[in-house]
Amino acid sequence: MGAINNSQLKNVLSEQKKTGEKLDKILINKGFLTKQQLVEALGFLLGIPYVKLSKLQIDPEAVKLVPQELIRLHKALPISIRNNSITIAIADPLNQQAVDDISMATGMNAVPVLVSEKDLETAIRQHLTFRLDPKVEKIFAELKKEEIRKIEEPLRPVRVEDEAPIIRMVNSIITQAVQGRCSDIHIEPQEHNMRVRFRLDGELYEVMEIPKTLSPVITSRLKIMASMDITEKRIPQDGRFRINIEGHEIDLRASTLPTHYGEKIVLRILDGSYALTRIDELGFNAENRDLLVSLAQSPHGMIIATGPTGSGKTTTLYSIIAEINSADVNIITIEDPIEYAIPGINQVQIQPKAGLTFASGLRSILRQDPDVIMVGEIRDRETARLAVQAALTGHLVLSTMHTNSAAGAIARIIDMGVENFLIASSLRGVISQRLVRQLCPNCCETFVLDDKTAAKLNIPQESGNEFFRAKGCSMCRQLGYNGRLALQEIMAVSHDIRDLINRGNVSENLIEETAVNSGMKTLKIDGLEKAKKGLTSLEEVMKAVLLGG
Repeated sequence: MGAINNSQLKNVLSEQKKTGEKLDKILINKGFLTKQQLVEALGFLLGIPYVKLSKLQIDPEAVKLVPQELIRLHKALPISIRNNSITIAIADPLNQQAVDDISMATGMNAVPVLVSEKDLETAIRQHLTFRLDPKVEKIFAELKKEEIRKIEEPLRPVRVEDEAPIIRMVNSIITQAVQGRCSDIHIEPQEHNMRVRFRLDGELYEVMEIPKTLSPVITSRLKIMASMDITEKRIPQDGRFRINIEGHEIDLRASTLPTHYGEKIVLRILDGSYALTRIDELGFNAENRDLLVSLAQSPHGMIIATGPTGSGKTTTLYSIIAEINSADVNIITIEDPIEYAIPGINQVQIQPKAGLTFASGLRSILRQDPDVIMVGEIRDRETARLAVQAALTGHLVLSTMHTNSAAGAIARIIDMGVENFLIASSLRGVISQRLVRQLCPNCCETFVLDDKTAAKLNIPQESGNEFFRAKGCSMCRQLGYNGRLALQEIMAVSHDIRDLINRGNVSENLIEETAVNSGMKTLKIDGLEKAKKGLTSLEEVMKAVLLGG
């Protein structure tokens, strides 16, 4: 197949004579072949076709025919049925036992196709994590028998037993997502159907496919619930609504987007029973926790939280507010949007169409005699300059930015046109963080990372090579993960860093090096420490660090 040459073959044959190892292992360890190339070659030899699973339409009926335990045991996923044959996707071409067992379980002829291991794992998670709710299956059956009735005005406590089938379907989808601890619901029109996906712990899982004919009424139902204009389909719209599920107030933020096949809707789930997270509950290591508490008690100055969207920046700022909130402190926030209502805090929602932006709102807040100001995000020069001026005139200012590291925040503010000496005088500290999935404590297992991979990932030898990895059990829906935690680095602006800023030497690498010499633990080091303790996996840490640049 041209994957290796004669010279490489001689090399591995010589190695095999010395060590007695299997040829496939030597080929992969030497980098002559990838595991995927080896699987494809074996598939070719055995006459098993290789396909791209992501490009195939997986038939839910085929998946239902095979017990979940069998799918997980053999890592073999049924993908289609034709006549008396069931096609199964496997990553191991030598797994004849999977073919035999699935043939026995279904009474059909099992036909294997080869797929990549990663694609297969993703598909199995998607199709087994969230089975279609039986209530929705019942509603589908009803809709086939009767005409869809007029969408009624909702906004009463959610009950899946409500009369109209469409109302019950939408309520059931939302209820299933809330009960599954999901953060978002994606409802996406496709060419032939409507796809529903849930986001859990940062990962998207496909839950169900809805007939294309129901797409307009489901979209209209959700737009009515979110007080949107159901006649307007050409432009994006935003809205929100509150529902009651099992006695809990749940806020949902809705957003529509016109796409080629219709309007896509994303619902962000915000639990109205949310309680402020304290600093001690954020997962900081001891040094970072003490440093953050110290920063929070600063009488004035600016504290910035950085990281990508959805990395928990606002939650961290809320925890600082919880630390300092008291009757004798006037705290005002300006946010977009206000995610959670905090008792005793004055919260302002920006309204750009009405002229209320972060900048204009911040100007007004400064006339409200504040002690602490939280600005949802510093996006432009005007907001940056106003925030810095507020920090210099006796206020504690909290805000967020999108940068890859704590050190990168300084360069970003300078790029916005704020003078170096003002930044050096006002900035107290920067928190950079990423969210990673937390290993299920019930089933995670230890393993020893080989030296070659450790060196490739630049893992310090003194940290050791024993880590934890995901396995999967009933408590975590066989995902191996349950919940999320944050990796953090906190850069306190020391005298040395302040001197670098004043001198105009704002190289991100130099500032980070100076901060590390002063005791800062980088995101990677914090992640490795948490991976060593079994809080998360090495894979999650490296993915988060690489994502952060």
